[in-house]
Amino acid sequence: MQGRVLIIAGSDSGGGAGIQADIKTVTALNGFAMTAITALTAQNTLGVHAIEEVSPNFVYEQIKVVLQDLGADCIKTGMLHRIEIIDVVVRALDDFGTDIPLVVDPVMVAKGGSSLLSPDAVEAMREKIIPRASVLTPNAPEATALTGMDVNSRDDAMEVALNLSALGPKAVLIKGGHVDEQSGVLSDVLLHGENTIDIFESPRIQTNHTHGTGCTLASAIAAGVA
Repeated sequence: MQGRVLIIAGSDSGGGAGIQADIKTVTALNGFAMTAITALTAQNTLGVHAIEEVSPNFVYEQIKVVLQDLGADCIKTGMLHRIEIIDVVVRALDDFGTDIPLVVDPVMVAKGGSSLLSPDAVEAMREKIIPRASVLTPNAPEATALTGMDVNSRDDAMEVALNLSALGPKAVLIKGGHVDEQSGVLSDVLLHGENTIDIFESPRIQTNHTHGTGCTLASAIAAGVA
């Protein structure tokens, strides 16, 4: 079995983001996708209409049975939603996944504006999940929420990447989609190693169809790591 990726995230009933986008991405890249679903959302192109929580014990059980039997070459986290879920994911990783690379997509707000991480869980994300990350993939608003620093330019992104790196992740990728949105060029900033910074530039595509792009990118990275 090649490229086993365990995805710990929420479900998107509309199929554009979350677990559904994650499975499609890993499969398209010839990986084997496995899941531990943290929350169910009633979601379509208009937004998130409702969230049904999954019990922490059941989230733990999903992670446990997958890692004890199938194993994983990489783990990716998406929507963790609340402190209780973060705590149980950390416990499961301690029990079954300490040596497995971890890609952390710190999902906080849906494209339509709905909160996907409770405000009191942001600090738990900073203290308990991010330090474990092999790769952390925040967009600009998520990076601001995690650091209190505005990200309005590529220089800002580099400074925020250094700030987030101090929390412990091995690499930080600040996605440029929300930065200088009037510019025709999009810049992603990757900090890794001994504060090495790589800049990835590409033409900006002017489109409203961006739902699920963060999930897709993080899952693609996880598939590559796996």
